[in-house]
Amino acid sequence: MEIRKATINDLNTILQLFREARAFMAESGNPDQWGTAYPPKDLLINDIKEGNSYVCEKDGEIVGTFYFKKGEEPTYRKIYEGGWINELPYGIIHRITSKQGTKGVATFCIGWCYDQCGSIRIDTHRQNIPMQRTLKKNGFTRCGVIYLEDGSERIAYQK
Repeated sequence: MEIRKATINDLNTILQLFREARAFMAESGNPDQWGTAYPPKDLLINDIKEGNSYVCEKDGEIVGTFYFKKGEEPTYRKIYEGGWINELPYGIIHRITSKQGTKGVATFCIGWCYDQCGSIRIDTHRQNIPMQRTLKKNGFTRCGVIYLEDGSERIAYQK
């Protein structure tokens, strides 16, 4: 597998990956985290334009996508029911998903992100059990709870 920055030409494939992810999340008992329309197309276009959107390819086919950025995440400034492992510079992963039926994509993408800076923070919905398992499997520590700008609660992890 290989990681590269997403381009606007990848947008339709990225949108399809998110449609599949929303359906999977709903079937897995997590219908609320991304609902029926998240992430919106405009956000994904902005991620691409800012250079923070990535795709994972296997044999020339896009099998995953995610947002990655080195730097501070404003919603991570306050953490409740725990604390971050450290306050060293970190990278942020958001909106990670993979093509249904593929194996190991999330682990590969997370590993690539970790290799970029050696400290990663990520959050997920309390109902997103598959992602919580993936994070635990990849050596992340559950650090506490953060709240998004809209007040939604998320479980925060760091490695």
